[in-house]
Amino acid sequence: MTKVIQVTDLTKQYKESKQISVDHISFSVDQGEFFAFLGPNGAGKTTTISILTTMLNKTSGRVEIAGHDLENDAAEVRKKIGIIFQKPTLDLRLTAEQNIRFHACLYGVYHYRPTYKMMPKAYKDQIHKLADVVGLKEDLFKPVRNLSGGMARKFEIMRTLFHVPKVLFLDEPSTGLDAASRRSLWNYINTVRKQTGMTVFLTTHYIDEAQSADRVCIINHGKIVVAGSPETMENSLRKKELILDAANRRNLEEELNHLGVAYKQENHLIVSLDAQSLSAQFIISKLQTELTVLKIKDPSLEDAYIEYLNQSGSESA
Repeated sequence: MTKVIQVTDLTKQYKESKQISVDHISFSVDQGEFFAFLGPNGAGKTTTISILTTMLNKTSGRVEIAGHDLENDAAEVRKKIGIIFQKPTLDLRLTAEQNIRFHACLYGVYHYRPTYKMMPKAYKDQIHKLADVVGLKEDLFKPVRNLSGGMARKFEIMRTLFHVPKVLFLDEPSTGLDAASRRSLWNYINTVRKQTGMTVFLTTHYIDEAQSADRVCIINHGKIVVAGSPETMENSLRKKELILDAANRRNLEEELNHLGVAYKQENHLIVSLDAQSLSAQFIISKLQTELTVLKIKDPSLEDAYIEYLNQSGSESA
């Protein structure tokens, strides 16, 4: 598999700070991969993505993007990437189409023309095709200030994708969007990924957005804590639990004690299945008490994220 991003021993320390913001991290991203970069505020993820998108100089290390060295060939790197910033960057005074047209011409996709009518047919076909995908064809010529936040965000992504970047960097793309707009936004991004084979590099605070990533990388205190698929991280916790309760909880507890099943009392009775030699099916089959609660909880990516952050916090303390 071709590596579209290769980061080796990357370090960033600001001159005015004694702390290292990014501390000798290394990772790679495959062509076409959906890669999620997670971490709390101050962990180093924004500094990292700023370096990868040529907006910030590194202190040391090596970065290659789409086969180009970041330090020696930054101009070529910029041609290969697209960036959706956390804060909107569309010009509110212009129409959506004008914003997209100026961007396409700046990237050299088309020669600039002062009006939409003067642009070539290929441009018009492309912009209408993209607008159809997101269902915003009727809003192309409206001033951005008259659009909802979700609509403007979609046009911003349209603008970024117009030059068909090899790598799309998304820095907290859902900030400020409601649930419906977030879902629509991700449907669009996933559609484009399938059509173009584009690589997506995401930073986010929304764990559910990272859930569908091919790989997740967690950073804390400037260091990479762990990297792997969401499934691998979830399974590594080994915290599958059986959650039980009954109107007659005393009888239920006596039955569990008789079976030799250890449990803890919270809102319900929690049985850690990984600490038991008995399966959930066997335990449930032996219970006579009528249950009011019966659930099996598998560890989630959020559980893994919190656990890994706690581990890295204690290690750095």
